[in-house]
Amino acid sequence: MPSPTRVLLADDHSLVRRGVRLILDSEPDLIVVAEAGDGAEAIERARADRPDLAILDIAMPRLTGLQAARELSRLQPDLRILILTMYDNEQYFFEALKAGASGYVLKSVADRDLVEACRAAMRGEPFLYPGAVNALIRNYLDRARDGSELPAKAITDREEEILKLVAEGHSSKEIADLLVISVKTVERHRANLLHKLGLKDRLELTRYAIRAGLIEP
Repeated sequence: MPSPTRVLLADDHSLVRRGVRLILDSEPDLIVVAEAGDGAEAIERARADRPDLAILDIAMPRLTGLQAARELSRLQPDLRILILTMYDNEQYFFEALKAGASGYVLKSVADRDLVEACRAAMRGEPFLYPGAVNALIRNYLDRARDGSELPAKAITDREEEILKLVAEGHSSKEIADLLVISVKTVERHRANLLHKLGLKDRLELTRYAIRAGLIEP
């Protein structure tokens, strides 16, 4: 069996941390290895304990969860980050994506969504709750309607096809079957995409696809 995902949990309310810890520690593939009461302590604990995943509340003393996420993304690029918040707020959601978060989970439905969000993050996939998906759609449509500049097309049509399918969660074999090409060709296009766009993994490809309006949530 693979080792469980090591989780850092940061929230300034000890009762919230206790409740979230109960949810996570009941899963065999997740284990909380460190807790923090504010954003600055979260950075310290991440440095000391080297978790695989950080779950950060937005509203914390000293450093907010978003500030901590930005710093952790810089210091530990391989660390996956989830934002846990009571705010169903588009501005916070987009700021979380900019800060490098893999997902945005509402505390009100943490018992339902958090475990799957953790697993999605560790697979390199984004986790978006329904309101966040709607926010992405509205944001893109508003930019298109207002004539704002949309992402420039820096990739070929074939690369765009493959990017879209990767972002939708298809495996290389499934993409090869859909496009009637070899798996090796798919992997070559995928490597070219990562190099050309300056990205490092499937999660970042998915973020790019969202920004470019390629995937339909």
